[in-house]
Amino acid sequence: MMDLHQGALMLLGPTMNAKVAFELSERIPHLGLRMKEHCRRAMEYAIRMKKLGLKVIYPGLEDHPQHELLKSMANKEYGYGGLLCVDMETEERANRLMHHLQNYTQFGFMAVSLGYYETLMSCSGSSTSSEMNAEEKELAGISPGLVRMSIGYIGTLEQKWSQLEKALSRMQDGTLLNKN
Repeated sequence: MMDLHQGALMLLGPTMNAKVAFELSERIPHLGLRMKEHCRRAMEYAIRMKKLGLKVIYPGLEDHPQHELLKSMANKEYGYGGLLCVDMETEERANRLMHHLQNYTQFGFMAVSLGYYETLMSCSGSSTSSEMNAEEKELAGISPGLVRMSIGYIGTLEQKWSQLEKALSRMQDGTLLNKN
C-alpha cells in the first residue's frame, strides 16, 4: 500500500502515467464504434447458436428472463452487450469447445478477462467462480459447462462465424447440438 500522506502521490494527486493517458486519448474517440460492433456480433452469434440448438444465455434474446427489463433500459444503438454464455453442460465439453475455438480455428482465446478486440472465453465454473460451492453456483445459474464469451470485433462476422462452426463440427459427439 502507498502512503497517501507523503511523497509524490500527496503532492501531485493520483495522476495518470503519461503513456496510459496518451493511449486512452487515441482510443476513446472510436470506443462507441467498437462497442456497437462488439454488441452487434454478440447478438448475431447468440441468434445463430440458438438456431443450432445450443443453450445460449444472452439478454438480447427474447426468451431471456430479463430481456424486457434490459430492453427498457438499454441504449438501442448499442444493443444488449457483448457478453454471452453457452451452456455445454459439462466442464469437459466446455473445455473441449474452447480448445477447438482457440487452437483449431483461432476464433478467440481462453482468458478470464473482458474487453479485448479478440473474443475471450472461459469456463466460469472452473475459473472466475471456482471459489463458489455447488449450491452457490446453482443459485447463480453457473453450470459446470457454462462458457462465457466476450465477443471480439476483428475479422468479418462471417469469417468468425465460420471458425465457430468448424469448432462445433469437430465436437460432433451426438450430444452437442439440439439440446434446448
